[in-house]
Amino acid sequence: MSASTQRREQILAAIFEKRHVTARDLAAQIAVSEATVRRDLKAMADTGQVELVYGGATLRRPSDYSFRSKGERNVEAKRVIGRLAADLIADNEQIFLDSGTTCFEMIPFLKSRRQLSIICTSARLALELDTPGISVILLGGQYRPDRMDTVGPLATATLEQLRGYICFIGADGLDRDFGPAAVDIESADLNRRAVRNSRQTVLLVDHTKFSTASLFKVVDWASVSRLVTDRAPTPEWMDFLSARGIQVDFPEES
Repeated sequence: MSASTQRREQILAAIFEKRHVTARDLAAQIAVSEATVRRDLKAMADTGQVELVYGGATLRRPSDYSFRSKGERNVEAKRVIGRLAADLIADNEQIFLDSGTTCFEMIPFLKSRRQLSIICTSARLALELDTPGISVILLGGQYRPDRMDTVGPLATATLEQLRGYICFIGADGLDRDFGPAAVDIESADLNRRAVRNSRQTVLLVDHTKFSTASLFKVVDWASVSRLVTDRAPTPEWMDFLSARGIQVDFPEES
């Protein structure tokens, strides 16, 4: 991990804890100059991680990350990813699907599978999977109406009893040093545990996520075995992923 990445992780942790920090306080805490901190804050603001205020920075103002709102973004790209991801699943398979809108787009292509077992936390996804031949394990827990899913210790306690599935998760942002990340800590924690108990992890992300940063790390890149996206990543990203043994799937026409 580079020195700048390590500094920025420390800055994010401080801002998350205190909600607002000054450049002077951060410089003292991290033992670097105020000028260095200001450059870091500017770079982090440019990628949407923080919001600059007079003398320092604060957390970004809340955005609408509800299922309905996210489902309206990059719809066609998510459908492409959903089809490609579903092609990786054979009959008699056991899979975990996260509650994001990209995994939700896999559903139309899964209904023809036989003897498929699906683990999920999304109530909407479970309802859509009411299809003969598909068995659904819906994890209980604290229900989030805006996301239409469950999180928290009850959900993770059940997940700890499950093993051997293929894990499909999305991400709100990607960073080559930081890894796949989410905008909320509950989703990041749940997906991290799902990845840990799986035999293989497939990351589903549209092209916009390669230029977006998010606050809460989900997993290290070493935990990802495959990435499915809607268009070919940049050569820099392809080299990065290839060097880590991560297979990348995208439409041939890209």
